Amino acid sequence: MPATELDLFARFDELGIETTTKSHDPVFTVEEARALRGEIPGGHCKNLFLKDKKGELWLVVCLEDAQVDLKALPAKIGAARISFGKADLLMEVLGVEPGSVTPFALINDMSGRVNVVLDAAMMEQDTVNYHPLVNTATTSIASADLVRFIESCGHTPRVIAVS
Repeated sequence: MPATELDLFARFDELGIETTTKSHDPVFTVEEARALRGEIPGGHCKNLFLKDKKGELWLVVCLEDAQVDLKALPAKIGAARISFGKADLLMEVLGVEPGSVTPFALINDMSGRVNVVLDAAMMEQDTVNYHPLVNTATTSIASADLVRFIESCGHTPRVIAVS
């Protein structure tokens, strides 16, 4: 059973990580998020759940307006040719639906199947924003605390300029 929002917030509490969360109507695209989120400070982000031709899984997280060249990305991150991961694989590994992809879903990747890449430009932001496992809210977290959270899930994120 995948973690819930309450499980996620409990993990933040265990780690002593402060976050703020704002509820909103469901959003599925960056454009919808911009229209509905209101004035939430910090960097707003997008998440790419990818699979390479060798079967490796990747979560690439960057600012929402970042331009990511999917043909050049494999060389930057050390992957084989990549494509977007399918919805059933996303649910199996990260426990979230399309439109709710977030680095917070790494709480569900107990076996460490996903390689995590954080864009360097995003990590320059003091505060970054992601869905808390559902696309009906946005949670703000310090970028340094995002790394602590990811590490608590058994992953070592790589910070690379991907945009």
